Amino acid sequence: MNSISRIQQVLKAVPRGTFARAVADHQGDRHVKKFTCWDQLVAMLYVQLAGAHSLRQLEAGFNPQVNHHYHLATGCVRRTTLSDANKKRSPLIFAQLLQALIAQSGRSARAQREELLYLLDATTVGLPGRCKELRGHANARGNHGIKLHLLLEANNAAVAGASITAANVNDITEGRKIDIEPGATYVFDKGYCNYNWWHSMEQKGARWVTRWRRDAALKLVSERPVNADQCEILRDSIVAFALRTPRGGHRNSYSGQLRRIEVARPDAAPLVLATNDLVNAPEEIALLYKRRWQIELFFKWVKQHLQIGRFLGANENAVRIQLLTALIAYMLVLILKKATRFKGSLWMLLAELRACLFQRLHTEQSYWRRRRAAQARIASLQPQLFP
Repeated sequence: MNSISRIQQVLKAVPRGTFARAVADHQGDRHVKKFTCWDQLVAMLYVQLAGAHSLRQLEAGFNPQVNHHYHLATGCVRRTTLSDANKKRSPLIFAQLLQALIAQSGRSARAQREELLYLLDATTVGLPGRCKELRGHANARGNHGIKLHLLLEANNAAVAGASITAANVNDITEGRKIDIEPGATYVFDKGYCNYNWWHSMEQKGARWVTRWRRDAALKLVSERPVNADQCEILRDSIVAFALRTPRGGHRNSYSGQLRRIEVARPDAAPLVLATNDLVNAPEEIALLYKRRWQIELFFKWVKQHLQIGRFLGANENAVRIQLLTALIAYMLVLILKKATRFKGSLWMLLAELRACLFQRLHTEQSYWRRRRAAQARIASLQPQLFP
């Protein structure tokens, strides 16, 4: 009796047709005889799923599993070959695969008819000292590395959009590139403060929640009563922008009314929230912004449990490919969790995969069931010493 291994179970969710088209579009397998883009994808996903820290560890852990290579449609990996592939092949191939998995997750969320809540943020990923191509791009804080911009679908904890830039690229620069979905809610921090972008989101029928900057020039339109039982809400106001030209040469196109909500925090200054939602209760809006912490936990989870702290290559191409395959691995494990209705956390599922990545669980379970049945049959035939 044959059954697939756990790593095959993960790779079943990869849309092979979409990946083949991406390889053809970017000529990934041009002049390639043996180590194709699919071999590269399987090897890089093994790095993420197995937690391999180096090319030598990848080679030592993957190559002894020769019996599984045929079923994975791949072969043994040589670290020099993989290093050359990561250096030369286009990361757009893996970005296109990630977009296909994102689209698949988005269709699932719409089928469930849940309210779409998107969390937007960015994080800086440090680079090793030998990666000289990107160390010249430092952000305002002097952090060298690259920046991962992410849009997270909060209800399903699924990646809804991702881009990779140098560390000195502003968050709002990538935020403007997002395709705004009508009827959805977007929650983000002060790094995405751009009044014209806020206006365009409202024009497209989206709701957004963020924080006011301290230097925002506002004029009070009206005050709303605050429920005395809700001690967290200090103030609820309807405001408008006092200036149409906040900076030289720039014009603020937002002429409508907005909301300013002050939320108390223990041992800290109050949060001052901004939103274009003039209908819902302030407690609901404060809860929406509180959920923004979920994307911070996502960044922490990815950095702790996937391989984006130690890079297998010292060039920009290899770094981008490793980051993209980390997000692909996350999406594949998330899809597996939903498909198998795994009751534990995502980290518990990943830990289980790492412990038995090349095991054929159904075959082993069938073996132990047959063995227990045989032992029970033999025991039933044995005479009892003490009837």
